[in-house]
Amino acid sequence: MLWPRSIGGSIHQSLPDVRADVEAWCAEEGISRPSDALIAELYVPMTAWVADHLDDRTRVLGLNGAQGTGKSTLARLLRRLLERVHGVRAAVLSLDDLYLSGAQRLERAQTIHPLFATRGVPGTHDVELGIRVLRCLREGRPIALPRFDKAKDERHRVADWPPWEGRCDLVIFEGWCMGARPQRADELETPVNELERSEDPTGDWRWYVNRELGRRYQALFAELDMLVMLRPSRFDLVHAWREEQESRLRASRAGLGVMTPAEVRRFVMHFERLTRFMWEEMPARADALIELGEDHAPTRVVLGDERSA
Repeated sequence: MLWPRSIGGSIHQSLPDVRADVEAWCAEEGISRPSDALIAELYVPMTAWVADHLDDRTRVLGLNGAQGTGKSTLARLLRRLLERVHGVRAAVLSLDDLYLSGAQRLERAQTIHPLFATRGVPGTHDVELGIRVLRCLREGRPIALPRFDKAKDERHRVADWPPWEGRCDLVIFEGWCMGARPQRADELETPVNELERSEDPTGDWRWYVNRELGRRYQALFAELDMLVMLRPSRFDLVHAWREEQESRLRASRAGLGVMTPAEVRRFVMHFERLTRFMWEEMPARADALIELGEDHAPTRVVLGDERSA
């Protein structure tokens, strides 16, 4: 069993029914179907583990994973299985959907540092919006869930955000730096890649990113009740997987809002510092760590309570 805990909770479907449901869902989403072994040994027991952590209050599950690790797909699959297998009503929120508008990021690029024109790092999100959405969901108040259009690099119109009403048992909140903590000041001194060496030689950008992470983002991450981390074995896999995503977009969008391979490499450099730091610091406190092999497939799962036992 890849997931270290057995199936529990109130199960509404048999395993064959779950496999058929996952196959139908993957066909709807246009993605590859997981193997029967992966469904039985990871997704079903993971869903049960999440369900076992729920009570009569709305809980927030943070899902952390670098670019290309599959966290968005996992979040949607968990939502599907929680509903079908355990009768749990779950909402999915992405940190990516909280990006500031292009005009707001441009203003930050002009007044703070040019690198803030690129979305992604702490300092490029509407943190207060995220807190407001999570608290509305907890309190059972109607709310529209934010959505961001990456092709246009802009938010969707508020009128187009999907509404949420009624009970919310769980919020699956996914993002590349979900639950991250700031680095010490001395850890910011040495550049980690060419982007920092050439475009942030004085360290002003990374200092401001770290300050934002240590202040406003900690209030957002304080809303988390559980934290799951997806971690590849090497950082070069992050670039390779992100390039795979972009390659598929090139084929489907005919160039609209798609990055070249060189642009992908530069883009990923914005995230390298904090990603490497999270891989060192976060596993010791995450509720679950899912290690990924070179083929994206999970190779090992470590639960926090079992690690500390």
